Amino acid sequence: MSDSPMPPEPLADRVLRGDPRAIARAISLVESESHAGTSLIRALFSRTGRAIVVGITGPPGAGKSTLVDRLIAEIRRQGPTVGVVAVDPTSPFTGGAVLGDRLRMQAHAEDAGVFIRSMATRGHLGGLSRATADATVVLDAAGRDVVIVETVGVGQDEVEIVRLADVSVVTLVPGTGDEVQALKAGIMEIADVFVVNKADREGADRLVAAIEANLSLQTFGPHEWRPPIVQTVATTGQGIDALWATISGCRAHAGATGAGRERARVRGEQRLRELVARRCVDWVRGRLAPGEWDETIARIADRQFDPYSAAESVLDKALSGRSTIA
Repeated sequence: MSDSPMPPEPLADRVLRGDPRAIARAISLVESESHAGTSLIRALFSRTGRAIVVGITGPPGAGKSTLVDRLIAEIRRQGPTVGVVAVDPTSPFTGGAVLGDRLRMQAHAEDAGVFIRSMATRGHLGGLSRATADATVVLDAAGRDVVIVETVGVGQDEVEIVRLADVSVVTLVPGTGDEVQALKAGIMEIADVFVVNKADREGADRLVAAIEANLSLQTFGPHEWRPPIVQTVATTGQGIDALWATISGCRAHAGATGAGRERARVRGEQRLRELVARRCVDWVRGRLAPGEWDETIARIADRQFDPYSAAESVLDKALSGRSTIA
């Protein structure tokens, strides 16, 4: 009697072995927000926390994708493996990612030490996709030493990256009004490292001076990290080695001072709040009569119901089991 066939290896085990096909499948699962994706993250999460998560953000046209491409090459030159999540705008036709940052990084296509994945925002604000955090968990579990997250590029709304990354890199470029942008809050306050890209352009020195002036208005404690400014020309690779050295220095500083642990705690709290809020909304909607949620929204839009009263109403109905449209 022949032996029965071996059951297929669990996806989580294949991810932990670094199987590229398994990594791709796992990220697709977490993007779908399915129960299988949730179960997968549960299986992988305890095996994570080793990778450096680097966020690359900044306004459109700052050269983020080219910067990431060069940064990958520099990191690989030194040995560590890399995973990249490039968050793109969503196609209005397919719901998928457009622009295709992977197309700009084809030089790494044959490198088994590099895994690149584009993800669509799918309407999620803040410069990230809702599934981005889970995608970084997958890449971390798969043994990638560095996980780079490139945000969609919507300017000062991209503050979510600070809740995800160990090191947040804000990329600015001279000659496009960033001298003014740099003096504002929002994106200025999330930076661990500033990059003035396209530093061979006129106005680069003015942009550096503007950032320095803003930093001089802030108070940094004796053991607090003061964001450095690195000038790069990503198209030629100029300054990329200094950028990676600065990112590594920031991570080392966070580990030595305990700032990394505090950031991890804040990140955990934010993720918990997000998931609890989402599940509470799903629970409330499930307790209402068919169509009642949409009807309530329509009444708010028609100014028949204010949002506060509407929230109290749907919560009361969900908790009491009274689910009829008034």
